[in-house]
Amino acid sequence: MAGAPRRSRCSRWPSGRRRPATIRWAGDSLLARPRFEPLTLLAAAAARTRRVTLGTAVLLPALRHPLLLAHAVGTLDRIAEGRLVLGVGVATDRPPTRREFETVGVPFAERAGRMVESLAICRRLWSARSTADRVSYEGKYWTLDRVQVLPLPHRVGGPPIWMGGSSEAACRRAGQTADGWFPTSPTPEAFGRGWKMVLDVAREAKRPSSAVLPALYATVRLDDDPELARKEMARFV
Repeated sequence: MAGAPRRSRCSRWPSGRRRPATIRWAGDSLLARPRFEPLTLLAAAAARTRRVTLGTAVLLPALRHPLLLAHAVGTLDRIAEGRLVLGVGVATDRPPTRREFETVGVPFAERAGRMVESLAICRRLWSARSTADRVSYEGKYWTLDRVQVLPLPHRVGGPPIWMGGSSEAACRRAGQTADGWFPTSPTPEAFGRGWKMVLDVAREAKRPSSAVLPALYATVRLDDDPELARKEMARFV
Protein backbone atom coordinates (compact mmCIF):
# COMPACT_ATOMS: atom_id res chain seq x y z
CA MET A 1 0.00 0.00 0.00
CA ALA A 2 1.36 3.43 -0.92
CA GLY A 3 2.74 5.29 2.05
CA ALA A 4 2.68 2.22 4.30
CA PRO A 5 5.78 1.86 6.49
CA ARG A 6 8.24 -0.80 5.41
CA ARG A 7 8.64 -3.71 7.76
CA SER A 8 12.18 -4.24 8.94
CA ARG A 9 14.17 -7.33 8.02
CA CYS A 10 14.12 -8.26 11.71
CA SER A 11 10.32 -8.42 11.81
CA ARG A 12 10.35 -11.06 9.09
CA TRP A 13 12.94 -13.25 10.78
CA PRO A 14 11.40 -16.71 11.54
CA SER A 15 10.53 -17.12 15.20
CA GLY A 16 12.32 -19.94 16.98
CA ARG A 17 9.16 -20.58 18.96
CA ARG A 18 7.32 -21.72 15.84
CA ARG A 19 10.04 -23.80 14.21
CA PRO A 20 12.27 -26.73 15.11
CA ALA A 21 15.85 -25.88 15.98
CA THR A 22 17.87 -24.81 12.92
CA ILE A 23 20.71 -22.43 12.02
CA ARG A 24 20.36 -19.04 10.34
CA TRP A 25 23.50 -17.62 8.79
CA ALA A 26 24.74 -14.13 7.96
CA GLY A 27 27.66 -13.34 5.66
CA ASP A 28 30.32 -10.66 6.04
CA SER A 29 31.33 -8.08 3.45
CA LEU A 30 32.20 -4.40 3.63
CA LEU A 31 32.49 -3.52 -0.05
CA ALA A 32 32.56 -6.66 -2.20
CA ARG A 33 28.86 -7.51 -1.76
CA PRO A 34 25.85 -5.60 -0.37
CA ARG A 35 25.38 -7.20 3.05
CA PHE A 36 24.28 -6.09 6.50
CA GLU A 37 26.96 -6.03 9.20
CA PRO A 38 26.54 -9.64 10.41
CA LEU A 39 27.02 -9.30 14.16
CA THR A 40 24.52 -6.43 14.31
CA LEU A 41 22.02 -8.34 12.18
CA LEU A 42 22.34 -11.51 14.27
CA ALA A 43 21.93 -9.53 17.50
CA ALA A 44 18.57 -8.31 16.19
CA ALA A 45 17.64 -11.87 15.24
CA ALA A 46 18.76 -13.20 18.62
CA ALA A 47 16.44 -10.78 20.40
CA ARG A 48 13.44 -12.10 18.43
CA THR A 49 14.11 -15.85 18.64
CA ARG A 50 14.53 -18.45 21.34
CA ARG A 51 15.59 -21.77 19.83
CA VAL A 52 17.14 -21.02 16.44
CA THR A 53 20.94 -21.14 16.33
CA LEU A 54 22.63 -18.15 14.70
CA GLY A 55 25.90 -18.16 12.82
CA THR A 56 28.30 -16.18 10.66
CA ALA A 57 29.11 -17.68 7.26
CA VAL A 58 31.71 -16.50 7.30
CA LEU A 59 33.03 -13.63 9.39
CA LEU A 60 36.36 -12.07 8.37
CA PRO A 61 38.21 -11.50 11.67
CA ALA A 62 41.18 -9.82 10.00
CA LEU A 63 38.99 -6.80 9.18
CA ARG A 64 38.51 -6.08 12.90
CA HIS A 65 40.72 -5.33 15.89
CA PRO A 66 40.62 -8.38 18.20
CA LEU A 67 39.45 -6.36 21.21
CA LEU A 68 36.48 -5.00 19.26
CA LEU A 69 35.78 -8.44 17.81
CA ALA A 70 35.88 -10.15 21.21
CA HIS A 71 33.56 -7.53 22.70
CA ALA A 72 31.04 -7.67 19.85
CA VAL A 73 30.96 -11.47 19.67
CA GLY A 74 30.74 -11.79 23.45
CA THR A 75 27.82 -9.35 23.52
CA LEU A 76 26.05 -11.23 20.72
CA ASP A 77 26.53 -14.57 22.46
CA ARG A 78 25.01 -13.10 25.63
CA ILE A 79 21.98 -11.79 23.73
CA ALA A 80 21.63 -15.16 21.98
CA GLU A 81 22.07 -17.01 25.30
CA GLY A 82 24.70 -19.30 23.80
CA ARG A 83 23.05 -19.91 20.41
CA LEU A 84 25.93 -18.52 18.34
CA VAL A 85 28.28 -20.34 15.96
CA LEU A 86 31.21 -18.22 14.82
CA GLY A 87 32.09 -19.25 11.27
CA VAL A 88 35.32 -17.54 10.21
CA GLY A 89 37.52 -17.37 7.14
CA VAL A 90 40.18 -15.41 5.29
CA ALA A 91 38.17 -14.61 2.11
CA THR A 92 38.90 -15.68 -1.43
CA ASP A 93 41.43 -13.81 -3.54
CA ARG A 94 39.27 -11.57 -5.73
CA PRO A 95 39.81 -7.90 -6.69
CA PRO A 96 36.71 -6.66 -4.76
CA THR A 97 37.80 -8.60 -1.67
CA ARG A 98 41.36 -7.30 -1.87
CA ARG A 99 39.93 -3.78 -2.03
CA GLU A 100 37.97 -4.39 1.20
CA PHE A 101 41.13 -5.22 3.12
CA GLU A 102 43.22 -2.48 1.55
CA THR A 103 40.53 0.13 2.30
CA VAL A 104 40.60 -0.64 6.03
CA GLY A 105 44.40 -0.72 6.07
CA VAL A 106 44.93 -4.48 6.29
CA PRO A 107 47.50 -5.97 3.87
CA PHE A 108 45.72 -8.77 2.01
CA ALA A 109 48.69 -11.12 2.38
CA GLU A 110 48.44 -10.84 6.18
CA ARG A 111 44.78 -11.85 6.47
CA ALA A 112 45.38 -15.48 7.51
CA GLY A 113 48.00 -14.64 10.13
CA ARG A 114 45.86 -11.82 11.51
CA MET A 115 42.84 -14.12 11.74
CA VAL A 116 44.75 -16.82 13.64
CA GLU A 117 46.25 -14.28 16.06
CA SER A 118 42.93 -12.49 16.52
CA LEU A 119 41.05 -15.70 17.36
CA ALA A 120 43.74 -16.73 19.85
CA ILE A 121 43.35 -13.36 21.58
CA CYS A 122 39.55 -13.62 21.56
CA ARG A 123 39.59 -17.06 23.18
CA ARG A 124 41.86 -15.82 25.94
CA LEU A 125 39.70 -12.74 26.52
CA TRP A 126 36.54 -14.89 26.62
CA SER A 127 38.13 -17.01 29.36
CA ALA A 128 39.30 -14.11 31.57
CA ARG A 129 36.76 -14.43 34.36
CA SER A 130 38.45 -12.24 36.98
CA THR A 131 40.87 -9.34 37.18
CA ALA A 132 43.59 -11.87 37.97
CA ASP A 133 43.00 -13.35 34.49
CA ARG A 134 43.62 -10.13 32.59
CA VAL A 135 45.23 -10.84 29.26
CA SER A 136 48.70 -9.78 28.20
CA TYR A 137 49.71 -10.70 24.68
CA GLU A 138 52.61 -9.91 22.39
CA GLY A 139 52.23 -11.16 18.85
CA LYS A 140 53.19 -10.24 15.32
CA TYR A 141 50.21 -7.94 14.80
CA TRP A 142 48.89 -6.94 18.23
CA THR A 143 50.20 -6.29 21.72
CA LEU A 144 47.94 -6.22 24.80
CA ASP A 145 48.85 -5.33 28.36
CA ARG A 146 46.62 -6.76 31.11
CA VAL A 147 43.23 -6.22 29.48
CA GLN A 148 39.84 -7.73 30.24
CA VAL A 149 36.70 -7.41 28.12
CA LEU A 150 33.37 -7.64 29.96
CA PRO A 151 30.73 -8.92 29.94
CA LEU A 152 31.93 -12.38 28.96
CA PRO A 153 30.08 -14.55 26.43
CA HIS A 154 27.18 -16.70 27.60
CA ARG A 155 29.28 -19.82 27.17
CA VAL A 156 32.53 -20.27 29.06
CA GLY A 157 35.36 -19.73 26.61
CA GLY A 158 33.10 -18.21 23.95
CA PRO A 159 31.09 -19.63 21.05
CA PRO A 160 32.28 -22.55 18.92
CA ILE A 161 34.49 -21.49 16.03
CA TRP A 162 34.01 -23.11 12.62
CA MET A 163 36.90 -22.64 10.22
CA GLY A 164 35.95 -21.82 6.64
CA GLY A 165 37.93 -22.76 3.56
CA SER A 166 38.97 -25.77 1.50
CA SER A 167 42.70 -25.11 1.07
CA GLU A 168 45.33 -27.19 2.80
CA ALA A 169 46.06 -24.30 5.17
CA ALA A 170 42.37 -23.98 6.08
CA CYS A 171 42.09 -27.72 6.70
CA ARG A 172 45.11 -27.60 8.96
CA ARG A 173 43.73 -24.64 10.91
CA ALA A 174 40.43 -26.49 11.36
CA GLY A 175 42.10 -29.65 12.58
CA GLN A 176 44.44 -27.83 14.96
CA THR A 177 42.11 -25.50 16.82
CA ALA A 178 38.60 -25.18 15.38
CA ASP A 179 35.33 -26.67 16.57
CA GLY A 180 34.01 -27.13 13.02
CA TRP A 181 35.14 -27.20 9.40
CA PHE A 182 33.17 -25.06 6.96
CA PRO A 183 34.54 -25.66 3.43
CA THR A 184 33.38 -24.65 -0.02
CA SER A 185 34.41 -27.99 -1.56
CA PRO A 186 33.04 -28.18 -5.13
CA THR A 187 32.67 -31.98 -5.25
CA PRO A 188 32.07 -34.86 -2.81
CA GLU A 189 35.56 -36.14 -3.62
CA ALA A 190 37.16 -32.81 -2.72
CA PHE A 191 35.16 -32.70 0.50
CA GLY A 192 36.31 -36.21 1.39
CA ARG A 193 39.98 -35.35 0.82
CA GLY A 194 39.68 -32.18 2.88
CA TRP A 195 37.83 -33.89 5.73
CA LYS A 196 40.48 -36.62 5.90
CA MET A 197 43.16 -33.95 6.20
CA VAL A 198 41.22 -32.20 8.98
CA LEU A 199 40.94 -35.47 10.93
CA ASP A 200 44.60 -36.33 10.36
CA VAL A 201 45.71 -32.93 11.65
CA ALA A 202 43.36 -33.19 14.64
CA ARG A 203 44.89 -36.57 15.46
CA GLU A 204 48.39 -35.10 15.24
CA ALA A 205 47.26 -32.36 17.65
CA LYS A 206 46.02 -35.03 20.10
CA ARG A 207 42.41 -34.01 19.57
CA PRO A 208 39.57 -36.53 19.30
CA SER A 209 37.87 -36.79 15.91
CA SER A 210 34.64 -35.66 17.57
CA ALA A 211 36.25 -32.30 18.41
CA VAL A 212 35.61 -30.98 14.87
CA LEU A 213 32.18 -30.97 13.22
CA PRO A 214 32.01 -31.20 9.40
CA ALA A 215 29.78 -28.78 7.51
CA LEU A 216 29.51 -27.36 3.97
CA TYR A 217 29.29 -23.77 2.76
CA ALA A 218 27.24 -23.87 -0.44
CA THR A 219 26.00 -20.95 -2.54
CA VAL A 220 22.80 -21.83 -4.40
CA ARG A 221 20.92 -19.90 -7.11
CA LEU A 222 17.42 -21.19 -7.91
CA ASP A 223 15.71 -20.28 -11.17
CA ASP A 224 13.42 -21.93 -13.72
CA ASP A 225 16.06 -21.08 -16.34
CA PRO A 226 19.25 -23.13 -15.64
CA GLU A 227 21.42 -20.90 -17.86
CA LEU A 228 20.22 -17.75 -16.11
CA ALA A 229 20.88 -19.39 -12.76
CA ARG A 230 24.46 -20.20 -13.82
CA LYS A 231 25.07 -16.65 -15.04
CA GLU A 232 23.70 -15.11 -11.84
CA MET A 233 25.79 -17.49 -9.76
CA ALA A 234 28.95 -16.60 -11.69
CA ARG A 235 28.22 -12.89 -11.26
CA PHE A 236 27.73 -13.28 -7.50
CA VAL A 237 30.72 -15.46 -6.69
